[in-house]
Amino acid sequence: MRKWSDVFRCAIEGIIHSLRTERNLRIHLLAGILVMLAALFFQLPPRDIALLLVMIALVISAELLNTAIEKAVDLISPDWHELAKFAKDAAAAAVLVAAIISVIVAILLFYQPMMNLFLG
Repeated sequence: MRKWSDVFRCAIEGIIHSLRTERNLRIHLLAGILVMLAALFFQLPPRDIALLLVMIALVISAELLNTAIEKAVDLISPDWHELAKFAKDAAAAAVLVAAIISVIVAILLFYQPMMNLFLG
């Protein structure tokens, strides 16, 4: 049985490797950081910040799972196969759905504070 420290070490290694090799993950992480900075700038209430953190975690988790699925499919099926393409496309679609919902949530949370800033 593996120690807890081994489990965390492996997870952190997976995050670091993915950040180094996956451009989309870096983009999602940067977007999440910018959203959190905006939330602090607009002094959103803690409940809204918590919701934003959940959405950021959802998108980053979906991107990590997408990466894992793509790598596993490439290992199992190095040649093109219709089912391999479908698995990769479905994993990418999960990221897209999470990202779209996150943008909608962000619009809903930032709309009023931005209107107050621009319209006084």
